This record gives sequence, C-alpha cells and structure tokens, in this order.
Amino acid sequence: MGNLRSVQKAIEHVGGSAVVTSDSNVIANADKLILPGVGAFGDAMRELASRGLVEAIHAFIRTERPFFGICLGAQLLLERGFEGGEQPGLGIIPGSVVRFDLPPQYKVPHMGWNNVTARNDRTLMLRDIPDNSHFYFVHSYICQPSSPDDIWLEADYGGRFCAAIHRNNIFATQFHPEKSQSNGLQLLKNFVES
Repeated sequence: MGNLRSVQKAIEHVGGSAVVTSDSNVIANADKLILPGVGAFGDAMRELASRGLVEAIHAFIRTERPFFGICLGAQLLLERGFEGGEQPGLGIIPGSVVRFDLPPQYKVPHMGWNNVTARNDRTLMLRDIPDNSHFYFVHSYICQPSSPDDIWLEADYGGRFCAAIHRNNIFATQFHPEKSQSNGLQLLKNFVES
C-alpha cells in the first residue's frame, strides 16, 4: 500500500536493484526485503494476509537476511495496532502502535521534517549520517516497542518517540527515507550495501 514506486526509484538511485512484488517465491529468493507502506494498519494487514505474504515475511526474517520496514511497514512489525480499534500486526517485534497523545498545540498527523538521534546504534546503517540529522515524517501513530533495546532512533514531537526500530537483521523507520533527501538516500545506500 502506498509508496512502492518512490522507494524503488530511491533504491535504484543509490545503486541497488529493486523489484516490486507480491509473489512469495520472489520474496523467498530475495537478497534483502523492504516493506514500505502508507495507509491504515488494519487494511494493510488484511492486504498482506489476502496475498499470502504474512508467512512469506516471517520466513524471510527468520533467514536473517536484511529487512527494512518504512512507515506503516515499520508499524506492522509490532504485535498490535490501535488504528480503528485493536488490530493484530505481524508480531515480530513485541509492542504496540498507538496514536500520538500530545498537548493541544501539536497537530496530528505529525508531518514534516524532524531531527533524529541514535538511541541504540550497533550498526553501520548510520554511516555518513550525522547524529541529529533531519528526516521526513507523515504519521499519526507511533511504534512503542516493549523493549527499549528495540528502539534504534528517536525524535521529539511533544515528547520523545520511537523514530526507528532495530533488532538483529531488522531495521524499520517511522520516517520516509525515500523522501528525506541526502540523509534518507544515504540510509538506503547503507542498507543496499549491508
């Protein structure tokens, strides 16, 4: 759902090769997997299930090949989301996806550029990206992993929130690297070269 072509073009721009697919056999044989997404949590999970992709994503991640989730694709990794009532997620990362609970002066959705800082970075994924760099966000819901160890990057919008998740071979950003100019392209380049 959503930003497939812009992610594909960004990957190609940084020297990678990307195939847009809903074929579980193509996914099973991929070197790396990106799950982008824009839209509603429950609708996206139903779409993945109807295409037989839930198990394909689980199977891919179990192989420990690099996986990258973007925006809704990051949120879907968690156990549950609360957009339109409680909905089950992929259950790969323990935790929930909840709506921003902000002081009245903050608009939801959070839309625009925001600084991102590393909380737990044990990777080369941030190579050539200065800490406190800006990335582009468009979201009303945020990931709340159960373990603070799964929070890779943070941002502040009326309070600190999880801007990205990292666990083993999984990287997932709430922001859109494909829309985040040079820093976002560098992040995608680092993923392509990982």
